[in-house]
Amino acid sequence: MEHVTSSPWVGFAYLVAGVLFIMALRGLSSPGTSRAGNRYGMIGMTIAVATTLVTHSIASLPEIAVAIAIGGGIGFVIARRIQMTAMPQLVAAFHSLVGLAAVLVGLAAYANPEAFGILNAEGLIEPQSRIEMGLGIAIGAITFSGSIIAFLKLAGKMSGAAILLPGRHVLNLGTLIAILGLVAWFTQDESAWVIAAITALSFAIGFLLIIPIGGADMPVVVSMLNSYSGWAAAAMGFTLHNTAMIVTGALVGSSGAILSYIMCKAMNRSFLSVIAGGFGAEAAASGGAAKEQRPWKRGSAEDAAFLMKEAENVIIIPGYGMAVSQAQHALREMGDVLKANGVSVKYAIHPVAGRMPGHMNVLLAEANVPYDEVFELEDINSEFAQADVAFVIGANDVVNPAAKTDKSSPIYGMPVFDVDKAKTIFFVKRSMGGVGYSGVDNDVFYMDQTMMLLADAKKMVEDIVKALQH
Repeated sequence: MEHVTSSPWVGFAYLVAGVLFIMALRGLSSPGTSRAGNRYGMIGMTIAVATTLVTHSIASLPEIAVAIAIGGGIGFVIARRIQMTAMPQLVAAFHSLVGLAAVLVGLAAYANPEAFGILNAEGLIEPQSRIEMGLGIAIGAITFSGSIIAFLKLAGKMSGAAILLPGRHVLNLGTLIAILGLVAWFTQDESAWVIAAITALSFAIGFLLIIPIGGADMPVVVSMLNSYSGWAAAAMGFTLHNTAMIVTGALVGSSGAILSYIMCKAMNRSFLSVIAGGFGAEAAASGGAAKEQRPWKRGSAEDAAFLMKEAENVIIIPGYGMAVSQAQHALREMGDVLKANGVSVKYAIHPVAGRMPGHMNVLLAEANVPYDEVFELEDINSEFAQADVAFVIGANDVVNPAAKTDKSSPIYGMPVFDVDKAKTIFFVKRSMGGVGYSGVDNDVFYMDQTMMLLADAKKMVEDIVKALQH
C-alpha cells in the first residue's frame, strides 16, 4: 500500500469521520435517536472510505467499485428481506465477516509485507508489525468462529443448550496461553508455521469459548463478539496504517465491552462467569422440569380481554417468546385497543430480554410502539405495585421472584421485574412443561392472582384483540 499524499486535509477528514462515529454511537443508545445515529454512521463511513481511496494506491478504482457494488448489493438484499426477529443471528453473521476480514488482511500482510510498508532494513517484518499482525489474526479468528457458533444457535440450526466439554476451562486457558506464547514467539521467528498455528488455535478457541454458552445468554455473547470485531478492526487499522480504522475499531471495541458489562450487571453475574462456561449452564444441563406439581389457574383470551378492559393501567413485559412467535404487531394492536378504551398501557423492557441487547426495543419499534410507552427496568419496576394487570408474554426468568428470595437459585441476585406485586398477572407461554434458561421453576405461575394463557403468543394475543373488539 502506497500513501499518495500526507495532506493535513486527510487527518481532518478522518477526524470528522471519527466525530460522526461517536455521534452514531450516541444516537444508537436510544430508539428515538437510532435513525439519526445510523445516518451519522453512514456519513462517517462514506467520508472515511472516500478519503482512503483518494489518498492510497490500493487497487484500480474499477476493481474497488465492483467490490463495493457486490458487497453493497448483498447487504441491501439481506436488509430488505430479513425479518426483525432474525436480527440477532444476522448481527452474529456480520460479526463473523469482520473477524474473517481481519484474518485475511493479516495473512495478506504476512504474504506481501512490502506492499504494506512493514519491512525493516534487513528485509524482515518489523517486530511491532508482527505483534499487530499476530494479535489481529488471533482476535479476528476468535471473532469469526465464535460468531459462527452464535449464529447457528440463534438461527436454531444448532441446539441452544450449553454444550459442556469435559475440562473445558483448562482447555480454554491452555489454548489462550498457547496463542499468546506463539504471538510472542512470532516477534522473534516469522516462520510460516508460527502464523499458521496462531490462526488455527484462534479459530479453535472461538468455537470452544461459545459452545458452552446457552442460547439464552446470547445478549452478552452478541455484545462481546461486537467488542471483539471492533478490536479486530483496530488491529487491521494498525496493519494498514489507517487512522480511521484504528479510531473506529477502538470505538466499537470499547462500546461493545461497556455493553457487555451492562448486560452482565443486569444478570448480576461477572463477565468471566458468563464467558467461561455459560451462566446457568450446569443448572440447565441437570434438569429443566418443574420442581413440583402445584395448583395453577388457566385463563382464556376472553378472561384477559375482560379484565384488561376494566383495568386502569396495564404493564406489558415482552420476552423471547414474543420474538419467536412474531407477536409484536398483534401486541401493539392490543395496546391500541386498550388505549382507545381509556386504559394506560406501558411496556417494560429487561436489559437481557431476547437474544441480543435491545432485542425487545427493536421488535417494538418495528411494530410502531411509541417510544414514550417503553420503559427500562429501573424506570418502571416501582409501578407494578399499583398496576391492575401485568401481562407477561414470552418472558420467564426476568420475572421470577426466586431471584430476590432463593439464595440457592442460579438466578439469585439478578434484577427482575416485580410482577408478583401486580393485582392480576396474565402469563403467556406455550405450556406448563418448560422453565426458563436457568432451569428453575417460576413461583409466579402458581400465585393466586396469576392466570396462565397457554398458547402460541401471537395466536393468544390475536384472540385477545378479537375479544376486546367484541
